[in-house]
Amino acid sequence: MVKKAPDAFRTISEVSDALDTPAHVLRFWESKFSQIKPVKRAGGRRYYRPDDINLLSGIKTVLHDQGMTIKGAQKLLREKGVKHVAAIAPIVITEAASKPKPAARKKTKAKKVIKADVVEAVEEPIIDAPAEPTPALDVAQPDLPALDLPEPAVQPGVMAALATMDRTALRGKSSKLAPIVARLQDLQSRMSAA
Repeated sequence: MVKKAPDAFRTISEVSDALDTPAHVLRFWESKFSQIKPVKRAGGRRYYRPDDINLLSGIKTVLHDQGMTIKGAQKLLREKGVKHVAAIAPIVITEAASKPKPAARKKTKAKKVIKADVVEAVEEPIIDAPAEPTPALDVAQPDLPALDLPEPAVQPGVMAALATMDRTALRGKSSKLAPIVARLQDLQSRMSAA
């Protein structure tokens, strides 16, 4: 990459990076401040002189850091002049180190092991049921019209996981599931009665 002199013309992307301001904001400021006049080449490409960059830096400072409005900045430019605003926050763009592209990540066996652990964790459901069943809420239910709702579809992955689980492991968890099943049955009977 060829290094540019400090007084060289800069593209909008270079100025955008130097001022940490998006390019569309720089173009917007160009429409609001007639004093910003980058050189435009074929195809409408903008090239900023060092004076343009200093002016943009000054405008950014008065707008963002000092909290001035666009109309206030326009008034400041009319009354004090371009040199005053450009002198508020002069900037010298030096060649920034080229940003290296992130290296492509290689798939490793460690990731596969982690994925296998996640799959195993999914296949073994963990249910934390309360020690004592929660008392049913006594909430008055409004009369609602009956709805014909389709039966919920059971995910095939869950059924396959349950089918492959050890029956003794399921029996050990049945004491934790009993209060939940009882509450679900109670809720189902309340819904069908409504």
